[in-house]
Amino acid sequence: MMSIIILVGAYRYYAGLAERFGKTKWHFGLLAIGIYLGFQLLFLFSYEMYVAFTDQNSLNDNNYAGFSGINIISWLFAIGCVYGVYRILENIFKKENIQSPVLEIEEIGAEHTKDFH
Repeated sequence: MMSIIILVGAYRYYAGLAERFGKTKWHFGLLAIGIYLGFQLLFLFSYEMYVAFTDQNSLNDNNYAGFSGINIISWLFAIGCVYGVYRILENIFKKENIQSPVLEIEEIGAEHTKDFH
């Protein structure tokens, strides 16, 4: 349940970023979901491999509880990963936005002169 709440939040967070810079919202929302789920799978798989190699008896313990200490840690790291990629994308979009106004200004002038001729 907690993962669903985090996924919805990440989707909305990235969609807001996309909307702010004029990008397609659902593309970036799905990117956020992919980053979160990918990191969760990688982190938890790595942890389970570590436990399996260090404690052979752990393979017989089947604990499917969704709320454990390692899950809380993985949620925090996954949220950090989603936030880190968000900041990287935001910086990239800001750099694009700084470079593009010059082109937009030239296009406005070109369109304006076409109307008068």
